[in-house]
This record gives sequence, structure tokens and C-alpha cells, in this order.
Amino acid sequence: MAKPARPIVIVTGANGGIGFGICQRLLFQFCHTNPPDALPQSFVLDDRTSDPPVEPDGLTLIMACRSVKRAEVARTKLLNLLDTYIAKLQRRPEYDGHAHAFRKNVTIDIVSLDLAMISSVFKFADEVSAKYPYISRLICNAGVASFSSIDWPACFKQMLRDPMAAVTGPQFYLQHEGEISIDGLGWVWQCNLFGHYVLYRSIHHLLLASPTSLGSRVVWMSSLEASPIFYDSDDWQLKKTEHSYESTKYQIDLICTHLDRLALQEPGPRRIRHFVTEPGVCSTNVANALVGPVLDFCKVILFYFARWFGSPHHTIDPFKAAIGAVHLSLASLAFITLFETKAQKEANITRPVKFCAQTDRWGHEHVGIMDVKDWEAHKGEAEALVGKLESLFQTFKDAEQVTMNFETASEHM
Repeated sequence: MAKPARPIVIVTGANGGIGFGICQRLLFQFCHTNPPDALPQSFVLDDRTSDPPVEPDGLTLIMACRSVKRAEVARTKLLNLLDTYIAKLQRRPEYDGHAHAFRKNVTIDIVSLDLAMISSVFKFADEVSAKYPYISRLICNAGVASFSSIDWPACFKQMLRDPMAAVTGPQFYLQHEGEISIDGLGWVWQCNLFGHYVLYRSIHHLLLASPTSLGSRVVWMSSLEASPIFYDSDDWQLKKTEHSYESTKYQIDLICTHLDRLALQEPGPRRIRHFVTEPGVCSTNVANALVGPVLDFCKVILFYFARWFGSPHHTIDPFKAAIGAVHLSLASLAFITLFETKAQKEANITRPVKFCAQTDRWGHEHVGIMDVKDWEAHKGEAEALVGKLESLFQTFKDAEQVTMNFETASEHM
């Protein structure tokens, strides 16, 4: 009997924050014969996509990080956490030995990737293409926010008017505008969106090569703060806006939804599905430079109060915040579709959705959904934006090819 294919997963920004949480959660899930994040296991297969449940005995995890040094530290920590978790499982009376068998076939590789430099993305794709036969999951997690300061009067005003909103979707973080990348593009836009799009297109052939038993998916990380309120389609690279973070996350909602609709039109089983998720309100170091350690501690306390008073969005812990991305990586496509349909009916949602990491007041995490805001008003913009992304990608690809040809010719002179 042939061994099941082993997943090969890329996680960008994997050395810290939610990216680290995704890696840790993936490793822990695969220690189980039936990963909890893939439940319930009512596997009614999508009749157009061969994507049955599998029980792989190994995993190749590719940490795509800007700092190799920090990634190496994170890899050591991940392996130590995995070994501790397996030892804990081994003490259970029902332990079946699967985790130890899985541990023998775990590979965690580090490949340098700087999304702020398109040349780095192409280099990453070349390295991955040379080393791996396929990629089964691409998790586009890395991102930046160009915070400059806190508008304290606005902070106090929002805290007094709506304290729950203030600790869920703060409107008082001021952001830089006009920041340009080394490639001449909007810096936040390139790091959060375009760099990932170039990555997806550059390894498209590897995603298509994924065994049908594993399927092929791209998971895009959005945010609760994704909003069309500040988005200007004329400023699609977000060079002028003072709200580049919210706008670029909304663009992710749009392009992911459009790309998945295009994928569903593809004939046959070999298609690349796209899903969008958001991690809820998680405590990471994104805003640490603004608030400092004391205020950051106070902020986390407020997060716990918000959770206790009924907010489902305050995941706080990166491990819990990772449940949406990991669920979308593990669950049967049929189950994702059924869950989406049922939840939409219950929530009276008729628009496309994104999947959310949520918790109850005790901190037990689960997956929820919310609608893609104003989809009907912006679906034309989604199509146009994907067209612009593809055109820009081809421009950079052609320029990269010219550079490679020049360097090759120089070597032979």
C-alpha cells in the first residue's frame, strides 16, 4: 500500500507572532490521527475536486522569513515545543504512537524571503522550485503596519464612547503615508499584498503539482480592520492614504474572493483554491514600538476583559489566533463548503465570507465567519485589481528574466 503524500507547507512571516502560531499549531495538529482542527469529519467530497481526508505520516514546513537568524531560533523553539507536546500525548492511555511516527518525518526548512524586494521573492521561488516537487499549502501570513503614533485625544474619545470597539477596531493609530519600497511601489501594499501575489504566481506550477490526495490551497491573512471606508481605487498601491493597513487588508479580501471564484470555474480536479481568514485581536509586537511594554501589558489586560464581556474576537494568543488558517489548511473542502453554507444561513449572510479565529469567554478557540464587506459594490474593483496585479507581476517577471539573461551572458564573456 502506497504511503500517503506528505504535505509541503509554506508559511510567510513564520518566525514570530501569528506566523509562529500557525507553524506550532500545524505541527501539533499532525500529531493526531484525526487532527481536531479538521473536524467534524463528515467527508462528503466535492464532486469537482479530489480532496479526500489523509493521514500523512510527515510534514515539510518551509519557514519563509526575512531574518534567517531569527528563523533559526524559532525553528529550534518549534521543535522543542513539538517534542514536549508529543511527550504529553504519550502519557495518555489512548496514545496510539502516531505522533512519534510523525515526528520522525518532520522537516522544517528555512528559506530567506523579503516581500519588500520583488527580486527576493523571485529568488525564493527559484530555490523552492529547485528543492521541492510540489507545494500543497501557501499561507500568506506576513504583513506590516506603518504606525507612526497614537492620537491620544481620539483614543480617549473612542474609549469613552465605545470601549469595546476601542479594543477591537481602534481608530486612533496614526500611520505614515507615502512610504515607497525599493521597487518603487507602496511599501505596505507590497509587503502585505503584492509580494504575496508575486509569490503565489511564481510557485503556481508547484501548487498545481500537489498530489490530488492533498489538494492545493492558498490561505490569505486578512484582518478584522479590513475596511473599504478609506479605500480609493485610484490609489490602488496605497501610496497616498493614511490608512494603508486597513485598505491593503480589504484588498486581500477582494482579490482572494475573486481568485477563488476563478478557480471554481476551472475544469477538473487540479485547481488552486483561495481562502481568506483573519486572526481576531491578537497580542503581537506590531504596535509595541508605539505603546511600550507597560502600556502593552495594560492593552492585553483590556483584551481579556473584552473577551470576558462577550467579544468573540479577542483570541489574544497567537496559537489560538492561528486556528482559522490551520483549519483552512486541514479540513476537507466539502466540509469547508458545508460549514460556510450553514453558517451563512444562520447569520443571514448572502455575500462571500472570510473565516475568523474566535474564542468564547473562557478562551476556547473555534472558527467563525463574517462577510466580505460591500462585496457587491466592489466586486468589479476586485476583478480590476487582480488584472492590475497580474500586469505588474508580468512586468517584474520580464525585467527579472532580462537581468538573468544579462548575468548569464556576462559569466560567459
